[in-house]
Amino acid sequence: MEKIILIKYGELSTKKANINFFLKTLKDNVERSLKTEDVTVNYDKGRMFVSLNKDNFDLVVEKLKKVFGIHEIVIGYKIEDTDLNAIKSHLLTLAQEKEFKTFKVETKRSDKTYHLNSMEISRTLGAHLLKNIEGLKVDVHNPELNINVELRKNACIIYFERYEGIGGYPVGTLGKGLLMLSGGIDSPVAGYLAIKRGVKLEGIYFESPPHTSVAAKNKVMDLASKLAVYNNDFKLHVINFTEIQEAIFKNIPHEYLITIMRRMMYRISAIIAKNNRGHILVNGESIGQVASQTLTSMEVINSVVNIPVIRPVACFDKTEIIKLAKEIDTYETSILPFEDCCTIFVPEHPVINPEKIKCEEYEKLIPWEELIYKAIKNHEVIKVSDKKEQYNELL
Repeated sequence: MEKIILIKYGELSTKKANINFFLKTLKDNVERSLKTEDVTVNYDKGRMFVSLNKDNFDLVVEKLKKVFGIHEIVIGYKIEDTDLNAIKSHLLTLAQEKEFKTFKVETKRSDKTYHLNSMEISRTLGAHLLKNIEGLKVDVHNPELNINVELRKNACIIYFERYEGIGGYPVGTLGKGLLMLSGGIDSPVAGYLAIKRGVKLEGIYFESPPHTSVAAKNKVMDLASKLAVYNNDFKLHVINFTEIQEAIFKNIPHEYLITIMRRMMYRISAIIAKNNRGHILVNGESIGQVASQTLTSMEVINSVVNIPVIRPVACFDKTEIIKLAKEIDTYETSILPFEDCCTIFVPEHPVINPEKIKCEEYEKLIPWEELIYKAIKNHEVIKVSDKKEQYNELL
């Protein structure tokens, strides 16, 4: 009898013709997540199996909880025998190690040629436990111990412990996107939600030294490292936005500063995305939250690019975004008091219903195409990894 980890797919099971691609990608992501552990990963269309060569089940489970595409994680016991007497014997041994008074046996039988159906197997195994362990009772509604039995073609798996996965699609199955990552609360949450749908992300950060500090940049790199836990790794494109931002501030009516600035950021982001085979931009805009996130502003700003812009938190309120930020451990980093490009040079009364024609006229006042080309040509690329993973590799 071998102690193993069983992975259930959930949403992936709805895939038909391309399920092998999704499962192969999930296997690759699982192996990458567990690269510092001594494990072997195998799979079929129903389940994925992780065999461990040392007793580090808790650590492996915690890592698997951060792998998208997993519906449920189970610690189970694999019996290389489907004979009912062998299953009864092993189940009794396992049950005698646990403390419980009420139980329920649930059987799933993927091998439909087996001589008993699922209900008959459950009744037989339950009767065996009642006969051999004193004081037990069956409770099908609220048992102290749920006993799960999966009968496969050449093996049987028994398990009691199950852990919820984070679902979604395996990272990379839906292509690549570019996350506009600021130092705020919203954009890391938006990135997490995009990764959950199978999008492999790179990030773009706009710095404006000396108006923004090195601490602000380090804060964004910390946020990128937290997203790298889910994204497998994270490439961050850092754009020096100082010349563009100063040109906007000196030459353009101040009520339009934010609108024009965002249009420039969108143009740069779209070029960086396309140069790196990205199909979409992702950002943390939430409808109505600030002046640049009214529907009119979004329309005018969005008009400078033809790449799709995905806004995963567009219909979330701030409370919902903060709740998720705390769950994914980005909130405390996001609220550190370091200003970014979006919080400096903020006008007292920014326009909330900008006009596209005015934007185009104002942009003629600055050599924006030349400035954008220069910023892209000289931008910095930083490869960010999960800090915990880096630390583990030093142990």
